[in-house]
Amino acid sequence: MAGQVTVRAAGASDVQVILEMIKELALYEKAPDKVLATEESLHDTLGFKEGSKCYAKTLLLYESDKPAGMALYFNSYSTWRAKPGIYLEDLFVRPEFRGKGYGTTLLAALAKEILEINGARLEWSVLKWNEPSIKFYESIGATNLGIEWQQMRVDGDHLKNLARRGIFGDRE
Repeated sequence: MAGQVTVRAAGASDVQVILEMIKELALYEKAPDKVLATEESLHDTLGFKEGSKCYAKTLLLYESDKPAGMALYFNSYSTWRAKPGIYLEDLFVRPEFRGKGYGTTLLAALAKEILEINGARLEWSVLKWNEPSIKFYESIGATNLGIEWQQMRVDGDHLKNLARRGIFGDRE
């Protein structure tokens, strides 16, 4: 039986737990070597360091005094609706806490936040092979946009090359 369940915004003292869960999620997603985050970089980018900018927020879910899950997210915007929203970067519930409704609890907290800001939507990505998560997301009413939309990304050297382009881009 579950103990006392609480959901709260993360603070500076939670960075170690956040990093642990990021690494656990990367292991689950078969990409543990892709994690470059450090406690220091999380302090800087989550706005916990004096003078740093907050690029993302984290909700932590605790069962009693044990960190059971997290939702790491940032604000997004819909131009067509002229409304804010939330993009969920990572949702993670530790394996020993799964099946207790904690994923739904975290998503419900985000949905409430969206409604409080008169927002339009909650969005995220999921790996195509992750059938358990896809089924869970569909069970709460999520729509798969994969038929109409394809996710795109520019990073690494391509990002650096793009940033170096002039006003009219490279015309080779």
